[in-house]
Amino acid sequence: MILPRTRPTLQRLIRSFPTSGPSSSPRAALYALCVSFFMIGLDSTIVNVAIPDVRESLDASLNDVVWINSAYALCYAVPLILAGRLGDRFGPKRIFLIGLTGFTLASLACALAPSAPVLIGARAVQGLTAALIAPQTMSMIVHMFPAERRGRALGVWGAVGGASMAAGPVLGGLIVVWAGWRGIFLVNLPIGVVGWIAAARLLPDWRPAKDHRLDPWGIVLSGLALTALVFGVQSGETYDWGTVAGPISITSILLFGIVCLAVFLWWQHHNPNEPLLPLRLFHHRNFSAAAAAGGAMGAAMGGFFLPLMIYLQTDLGYSPLAAGAATVPMFALSSVCARLAGKRSDTASPRLLASAGFVLLFVGVSSLAWLLAPGISIVALTPSLLVAGIGIGLVSAPLAGIATRTLEPSLVGAASGVFNTTRQLGGALGSAATGVLLQAGLGGTSTSATQAALAFPAAAVLIGLACCGIVRPVRPTGAG
Repeated sequence: MILPRTRPTLQRLIRSFPTSGPSSSPRAALYALCVSFFMIGLDSTIVNVAIPDVRESLDASLNDVVWINSAYALCYAVPLILAGRLGDRFGPKRIFLIGLTGFTLASLACALAPSAPVLIGARAVQGLTAALIAPQTMSMIVHMFPAERRGRALGVWGAVGGASMAAGPVLGGLIVVWAGWRGIFLVNLPIGVVGWIAAARLLPDWRPAKDHRLDPWGIVLSGLALTALVFGVQSGETYDWGTVAGPISITSILLFGIVCLAVFLWWQHHNPNEPLLPLRLFHHRNFSAAAAAGGAMGAAMGGFFLPLMIYLQTDLGYSPLAAGAATVPMFALSSVCARLAGKRSDTASPRLLASAGFVLLFVGVSSLAWLLAPGISIVALTPSLLVAGIGIGLVSAPLAGIATRTLEPSLVGAASGVFNTTRQLGGALGSAATGVLLQAGLGGTSTSATQAALAFPAAAVLIGLACCGIVRPVRPTGAG
């Protein structure tokens, strides 16, 4: 929480952070950004493989294990809007370097954690600092590349995101075998140091022309609303959607979040100064549609992989490492397609590319659900996974381009924060919804329960496709 009396001290601390260093070509700066973007994406998936070793080593309870992942996801999602505005206020390079410093130090704390509570706390700090990094990557790309070259850059950015998801389970499994679970956090240290040096030297130090103001009440209200909503959705299944402690229940937490969100939106409309979330963002139809489609995409991804991983391990007998490796071809293809789609969106309609991606993703998820049967070979499921991978790749970069192409520079940071927030909230909702559907279907066979759970991501994909339908056509801006 940032109160008015603390703001001058905070601003002095942020402004004192060094950002000097010669800037280089936009392409070199893009690759410097991608080093850190890869690292924070990797940490969202790499820990899953190490959970059994963490539990044994730290004598962690099942609830502790849940919070090792949930703390990162919760603290990543909640401050994204604020982080985007901090980039507008102090310059995205400075906030990016602060986040990268904190993330690297938090990774060291995770590696040295002597107990589960300490590890959970360090993971929370990782999430907070990752939230400082993520919006700045998108914001810097918008500032560095003109509209006619931005699609190609966003394609590289999307490809790196896909590659990090593919590498997480496999790299995590290899590191755990060779170096134990602490190694999955120690690997961030050299990546973080190299990424920091590259970013300090190569990123341009863009500064806002206008001295933006922070919105302390907006920060408090948005933080309370998102914390309550994300916690309620993520933890509902853990508490059986009932009592959390004393009179506090998941329902009351969600209602509190909804009330705080309503008050937050009211305040953003009536704030006489500069709101945390400029509501004029949503006057841009393309941004609103892209943000909604991004939330649907996040829900689809959050809902797709939970039942798939459970089915591969419980019904087909795959180890966690083998189950993760089975998705590598899908993510590798997704990464390649993301780069190609980004490049193509400079000369073709990004709306058509994103729509085609949603159609292919729907075909992949639906055919996967239809093919599931006891004892089926992963080879039989691979074509569906590959089609889904192509769809994921075609959606990512064009959606980001649709969201930011027509915005004025003063709104880019806020737009990046909102766009990333909708993806994270969608992911939390998708994971929770498929968890409920899995439990509801357990009265039948495991296969039928998985098929029922996969209905949610398929429906979310259709919502994303509908959102693409209301995007105003954007004329290609160049020949690439």
